[in-house]
Amino acid sequence: MTISAEDRARRIKIVLFDVDGVLTDGTIWIYPMPVALPDGSVTTKMVEAKGFSAHDGAGMTLARLGGMKVGVITKRISETVALRARDLKMEFVYQGQAFKMKAVREIAEKEGVTLDEIAYVGDDVIDLPVMREVGLGVATANARAQVKAEAHYVTPHGGGEGAGRDAIEFILAAKGLLQKCIEASIDESNPMPPAMDIGKGGDLS
Repeated sequence: MTISAEDRARRIKIVLFDVDGVLTDGTIWIYPMPVALPDGSVTTKMVEAKGFSAHDGAGMTLARLGGMKVGVITKRISETVALRARDLKMEFVYQGQAFKMKAVREIAEKEGVTLDEIAYVGDDVIDLPVMREVGLGVATANARAQVKAEAHYVTPHGGGEGAGRDAIEFILAAKGLLQKCIEASIDESNPMPPAMDIGKGGDLS
């Protein structure tokens, strides 16, 4: 019996995302930054930067209002990702993960959920092992063809253009919670939205 994507989405308690190509458009900027040394000389440090969608940030608020937790699992290690995850108050941040199922299994065990209750959003073949195991495997519109072919759902937007928001809204709609969560997100008496994505820039303290 084939299980529909909507039925799979109704079970979801945790939504996990790849970063490059999912929460970003896949572009990685690396540029030199001068750094002063204790002896007064100046050296150069290479800094990595990424661009994120504000729509995805708002989507994380909707996910929380819908009773879900969120996180990222990525192969690269970046201070930019750590900063964005902190601003969005993500519950799970796993960087430097060449084999992502290890992190997924750890999250499932810690949270006491089954793999069927986890959704994962990816765009490249490194994401396939996770997408094959979790309850809802989501591919972004810009994903490789092999990834789209195995996804339960493909987002209308590409990575860095609201694909994360698409995935969250699809899940909430399947649960019948989307409009309720939207209204809660714009309710000034609700304390959660103002606390999310406040944007402290480069302050990692």
